Amino acid sequence: MVSACEDASVGDEWENFLERIGRGDSADNDISEGSSDALELRFWASYRGQTLARTVRGMMYYRRALMLQSYLERRVLGGVGNHSQTSALTSQGFELSREARAQADLKFTYVVSCQIYGQQKQRKAPEATDIGLLLRRNEALRVAFIHVEEIAGDDGKVSKEFYSKLVKADAHGKDQEIYSVKLPGDPKLGEGKPENQNHAIVFTRGEAVQTIDMNQDNYLEEAMKVRNLLEEFHGKHGLRPPTILGVREHVFTGSVSSLAWFMSNQETSFVTLGQRVLAKPLKVRMHYGHPDIFDRIFHITRGGISKASRVINISEDIYAGFNSTLRQGNITHHEYIQVGKGRDVGLNQIALFEGKVAGGNGEQVLSRDVYRIGQLFDFFRMLSFYFTTVGFYVCTMMTVLTVYIFLYGRAYLAFSGLDEGISRRAKILGNTALDAALNAQFFVQIGIFTAVPMIMGFILELGLLKAVFSFITMQLQFCSVFFTFSLGTRTHYFGRTILHGGAKYRATGRGFVVRHIKFAENYRLYSRSHFVKALEVALLLIVYLAYGYTSGSTTSFILLTLSSWFLVISWLFAPYIFNPSGFEWQKTVEDFDDWTNWLLYKGGVGVKGDDSWESWWDEEQMHIQTLRGRILETILSLRFFFFQYGIVYKLHLTGQDTSLAIYGFSWIVLVGIVMIFKIFTFSPKSSTNFQLMLRFFQGVTALGLVAALCLIVALTELSVSDLFASVLAFIATGWAVLCLAITWRRVVWSLGLWESVKEFARMYDAGMGIIIFAPVAILSWFPFVSTFQSRILFNQAFSRGLEISLILAGNKANVEPSEF
Repeated sequence: MVSACEDASVGDEWENFLERIGRGDSADNDISEGSSDALELRFWASYRGQTLARTVRGMMYYRRALMLQSYLERRVLGGVGNHSQTSALTSQGFELSREARAQADLKFTYVVSCQIYGQQKQRKAPEATDIGLLLRRNEALRVAFIHVEEIAGDDGKVSKEFYSKLVKADAHGKDQEIYSVKLPGDPKLGEGKPENQNHAIVFTRGEAVQTIDMNQDNYLEEAMKVRNLLEEFHGKHGLRPPTILGVREHVFTGSVSSLAWFMSNQETSFVTLGQRVLAKPLKVRMHYGHPDIFDRIFHITRGGISKASRVINISEDIYAGFNSTLRQGNITHHEYIQVGKGRDVGLNQIALFEGKVAGGNGEQVLSRDVYRIGQLFDFFRMLSFYFTTVGFYVCTMMTVLTVYIFLYGRAYLAFSGLDEGISRRAKILGNTALDAALNAQFFVQIGIFTAVPMIMGFILELGLLKAVFSFITMQLQFCSVFFTFSLGTRTHYFGRTILHGGAKYRATGRGFVVRHIKFAENYRLYSRSHFVKALEVALLLIVYLAYGYTSGSTTSFILLTLSSWFLVISWLFAPYIFNPSGFEWQKTVEDFDDWTNWLLYKGGVGVKGDDSWESWWDEEQMHIQTLRGRILETILSLRFFFFQYGIVYKLHLTGQDTSLAIYGFSWIVLVGIVMIFKIFTFSPKSSTNFQLMLRFFQGVTALGLVAALCLIVALTELSVSDLFASVLAFIATGWAVLCLAITWRRVVWSLGLWESVKEFARMYDAGMGIIIFAPVAILSWFPFVSTFQSRILFNQAFSRGLEISLILAGNKANVEPSEF
């Protein structure tokens, strides 16, 4: 059970658990499956993850708090008027007091909205059994779900009727139906989560409703303060009474790994310092999926708490804040109460979550809600609103675009020769302003600046000394790599949504992270969002190194490009740096086999992208659907032709000739290279004699190609460095042609060239994979690298679990650390 725990105190917690179930003094700690102790063990493990059982336990603390408060108040009153009643209550205890339970049931109900609970019961899924167990253990718990009935008509056709039902556990432990509401049709018309909330809100009662995600928790001492929080609805908070009471969160997943700690600290700064400022004095705080408490009467009469239009409301939480603000509501923030929250703890989970949020922000830019708020707010409040919503993602995208603009500008100066002339003229005139402006980009490109609010939160919450110590510790655990990598994630998904729309919900999962992620899985997830862009930046840096001019020699070049190289390394290798057992040799060999099988496996109908490169490649193009998107993609793809145009005129072969004929001749050479590639990849199904002739012809062509290159280098001005430069130019041009072919897929398909495009794309992905895989494989040869990675990235319990799992695995293939 080592891998199921959160911190290094797992030994003490395990001993406490054994003592609690009466096995503390027993030498035999083995728990047989099916026993009552096994059930308690399941709960013990579930309470250490981000599970429904943990959330239900936490929310039920509200009922316990109400029972305790009712019991204590009746005890005080009873002590004044009726001594016998006080004695009875004291001996009975608040959890057994009928009056206390009745008072709590009048005040509190917890509704879990589980759309598929009815389907799970029909197929007798274990999940339905577990939910039924939670119902039996918590008498105030209710479950709302969608029930589907199939009715056969007179004509033999089967129609479906949909019901929204609410159930609880009866005295015998079986589901008892409380309400059944017939729906006009299938309620899931929009996004799943808000639709799930909309169908269940009719079963809530009272004047206040708290929204809780399934990855949250609660504490009894915090639940005792909820009635004080509800009194804030009657307090003075400006011109209007509050309609949403904001609550801070305590992120409990920070001790799992370094990534979990980064996200925990980042989230803590957002839900404390950030929310505090947004609520007062800026008055632009919205609803961000937090455990906020809604004025139920206000919201159910003004459109509800969840907008569910497909795609546009992918980030459904914030639209509740938009709706409340537009209807003259007032959103406040209160820090004397907090609710537990679990965050994503693995890099892939974090990337999917940030991709979903970034895409949702892109959709907000296009929504009518933001347009109406823009008309409602004054200028200063509008600036604050920009900061709290899409402004962060726009600034993130501008940061990355600054890198591209700077490097393309430097490459242009290098190709044109202007950088040398400008530098010499500035040196003669004593003008250093240009150098200072060019060097300023060094401070812009480091992603660590996105962590500035987190550092300020550290100082306020912990003090200056602890904040400095924590910041240094995070740097040693590669937090700069993580935050720079996150820049690329947010920029990619936000920019794609702005260009093409079509954001979609991305299920992250909240499992434990002691599981090795295969190379192919990481490649599929980050290829287009990080790897391609990092290699483009690397190509720009190489071009600048080869043709640029720096007055201070190598030192100036390093200072100018250090942050850009750091960005390249972070975007290329962060998924493997933060991957458990990412540099373990056995896993590396298995990953290479898995990646090559995925790359070469043919796609087809029903084949998923996880199994075949062809299916994945088709899925990656699904976002290009509109004419506007195709035109924008075409314009952006033209930038890759810049490399070929600039490098051609820098070759020794061309000399000082600047005619367009040289550029045209380079295209003839490129077409010749493509034809040679087709010759070597042509392999039709035919007779054996034809195959032998084809192989002979391919061999002769290869020898002739080598001889021709040698003759050209010997007899002309073409040098070996020119050959490498030409390769760089043609790689960029080929990628541009691929992007244009994918953008105008129908035209290419009608010309019969689609299969050739697919083969070129496969070759590019194979090349990118080798470039990334080679350093990982080299580092995997050294055993200490894997040990160092485990110690740096994970706490003591997880590191021990990884090491023991590798020992137990031996030479067996496909044994994951999480199986220990």
